[in-house]
Amino acid sequence: MSRTNAIFILILLLLTGKFSSLRAQELMDLFGEEEPVTEYTYATFKTTRVVSGHSVENPANGVLLFMISHRFGKLNSGAYDLFGLDQATIRLGFEYGINEWLSAGFGRSSYQKTYDGFLKAKVLRQSSGKKSMPLSLTYFTSMDLFSLKWQDKERKNYFTSRMTFVHQILLARKFNDNLSLQFTPTFIHKNLVAGTNDDNDTFAMGLGGRIKLTRRTSLNAEYFYLMPGSTADNFVNPLSLGFDIETGGHVFQLHFTNAQPMFERGLITETRGKWTNGDIYFGFNISRVFTLKKPAEFRE
Repeated sequence: MSRTNAIFILILLLLTGKFSSLRAQELMDLFGEEEPVTEYTYATFKTTRVVSGHSVENPANGVLLFMISHRFGKLNSGAYDLFGLDQATIRLGFEYGINEWLSAGFGRSSYQKTYDGFLKAKVLRQSSGKKSMPLSLTYFTSMDLFSLKWQDKERKNYFTSRMTFVHQILLARKFNDNLSLQFTPTFIHKNLVAGTNDDNDTFAMGLGGRIKLTRRTSLNAEYFYLMPGSTADNFVNPLSLGFDIETGGHVFQLHFTNAQPMFERGLITETRGKWTNGDIYFGFNISRVFTLKKPAEFRE
């Protein structure tokens, strides 16, 4: 019996003077126990990126996401390059929700003329109620390939030498409507490196967060710490600060960062800019979603 019907019957009994004939237990049985349900957490982050790195979010089932990403040159490059405007790089990417827990993506970046593709699978979803889960866990794997003309005449140009593979575990928790945090343990393997002392394998730990400012805006931050090794000796840990604006089907992400690449290998293992030297890049992401498959609840 629904709660509305039970309340109606209770009022009817009071009006007819028969309430006293019911025992307390009968009254409790009248209302009945509601079946507990699982409440899943949504919108841990506004889109599939914290800033440049991936968040735990996937496009919904049957939804195509188109993302345009820009990173201009260093702000300290001076007026001759219009403070970085003349050194812009761009990445165009598509992501598609294959089902409720799996998505796939593809992109092309002008940085080193790089192509990248990835899969992203939700393993655990933060929830409360019947099934309680304190955090969300997503597995991310990608491959990228740079297509610059081969420069090293001393080495043979193998196709596989241009490839890099990335594996990440995205662990996130939405503490409340205003605060979300994410840890991102990362492993990156490069098939070919510049020198014999350089690392083919690199481990890093990422930390990202989102603070909601208003209903449609938030402040985001992202940092990757390179574990000790030659990569950490020769490159800089990327740090990015962003501002998200949601407007219906669009999400605008504006940010400042010391990393110009917009794919994992370049972002995490090849950042050279230092905030302390003024090596700051301004950039933005614009994402637009298209529903290609009607959600089940709206199908005829």
